[in-house]
Amino acid sequence: MDLDLGICRDLHTFNGNQAKCIYIKTNFLECQSTGYINYLQLFYCNSNQTNLQSYILFFLWLLLLFYLLGDTASTYFCSSLKGLSKTLNLSPTVAGVTLLSLGNGAPDVFASIVSFIGDDAGANEVGINSILGGAFFVSTAVVGIICISIGKNQVSINRNGFIRDVLSLMFCLSCLATIVFVGKLNLFVAVGFLFMYTLYVFLVSASEFCDGGGGRKKLVLPVTTHLETPLLLPANSVSDEKSSTGGENKKWVMILTRFIMLPIDLPRRLTIPNVNEENWSKPFAVISVGLSPVFLGLIWIIPNEENPNPTPLLYLAAAGVMTGSVAFFTTNRSKPPAPEKRVLIPWLVSGFVMSIVWSYLLAEELVSLLLSLGLIIGISPSILGLTVLAWGNSLGDIVANLTMARNDGVSGAQIAITGCFCGPIFNTLVGLGLSFSVACWKTYPLRYQIPTAMDYDVYETMGFMAVSLVWSLVVLPMTGMKLGRVYGGGLLVVYLCFLSLKIVRVVGLI
Repeated sequence: MDLDLGICRDLHTFNGNQAKCIYIKTNFLECQSTGYINYLQLFYCNSNQTNLQSYILFFLWLLLLFYLLGDTASTYFCSSLKGLSKTLNLSPTVAGVTLLSLGNGAPDVFASIVSFIGDDAGANEVGINSILGGAFFVSTAVVGIICISIGKNQVSINRNGFIRDVLSLMFCLSCLATIVFVGKLNLFVAVGFLFMYTLYVFLVSASEFCDGGGGRKKLVLPVTTHLETPLLLPANSVSDEKSSTGGENKKWVMILTRFIMLPIDLPRRLTIPNVNEENWSKPFAVISVGLSPVFLGLIWIIPNEENPNPTPLLYLAAAGVMTGSVAFFTTNRSKPPAPEKRVLIPWLVSGFVMSIVWSYLLAEELVSLLLSLGLIIGISPSILGLTVLAWGNSLGDIVANLTMARNDGVSGAQIAITGCFCGPIFNTLVGLGLSFSVACWKTYPLRYQIPTAMDYDVYETMGFMAVSLVWSLVVLPMTGMKLGRVYGGGLLVVYLCFLSLKIVRVVGLI
């Protein structure tokens, strides 16, 4: 069931939580969010806590959902992708712009797809604006922070690659602007977004080959570093821990953190097969293989039936027992299956699928919470997509790219800036491409009507983003491709102007 913002907005015509609670219960079907928690009912119908306490609770839950979504992508999703890349012998460039890009953009992509699964226009706005907001934030604010932090080092980056990526992002923005202006699209156009990313992969591969990097690991796109570590830790924190004087204290802090996070991490470890050597545990591996079919049945078969039939669940449980038994007798207690063994592919595929399932569930709950908060506070869902959702999903980019740029010299700065432009290209073409395809498939053979065709938030975001990209194309080549404070400061000014306009609108001054 979808949260119908059109009907539920009448909620604010009533005074007091009690009257609003009655309204929500009366219109339960329309005001029930897509997630598993009815946030409106929890906010207005809980007499044991004040509105302030509810806001604090929702804020902490929002932070936790952001962490879980990013951590699931980094710990499980990207781990499976890396294993598949190695097992299938993909070249570094192809892996970088396909599988690894998917790992880095997973939170944005899943949040966008979830937003388009339902029929609610407000949720669709969140999906489009979260992709746009994330792309704008990373290509301006994150790049600006990087340039200011390393400006004194006078680091120069590759001119041809930078111009290629900026022009590609501008082209993506132009295509999206055209579609939004027209206001509707068909399945052919939606799939065209995915085809354009295929062309971009070919362009990157060809340019790297022409530059003499076709056989070397020269290109490291969006994610090859920071998704190997927890979301909130720098990429080099593990190695620094061993050499620093405070390493022992950090060790105990990490142990305490893991103990606190155990109730949150345990459900994922019990249902997502993971053959990463660093995290290998045969008991968890066997249990996860056995429980994953049952988990799929519990979340999809049971909730979608009014009178659930236990027979499919029993079949899935039997399948889980069989696969768990096979895993028990064919795996080593001390290490996972070797990469060259064919038996590893089912493990990787299973981990890949279950990490997608968990990412989907978390993204669904995150979007549901944002829609409910927007209704409670009285803020447009598109604003929350442009800001809160975009910032949360971009947290990993800030930490990882800034760490690489500051600690890994010229190569680190090159990788960081490349990721700040290639990541948004992937999210725009693949994230929105998949989302539009889902929406068009649901309305086929009719064309899908874009709900944001008259949403000025979209036009404003694309306008400010176009200004930032023109600034990048003009200023950086003029300064000899040096990442200086003038270039970075200009990008931050553009983003702060954009943010200020949104804040002024929210408080009602415009």
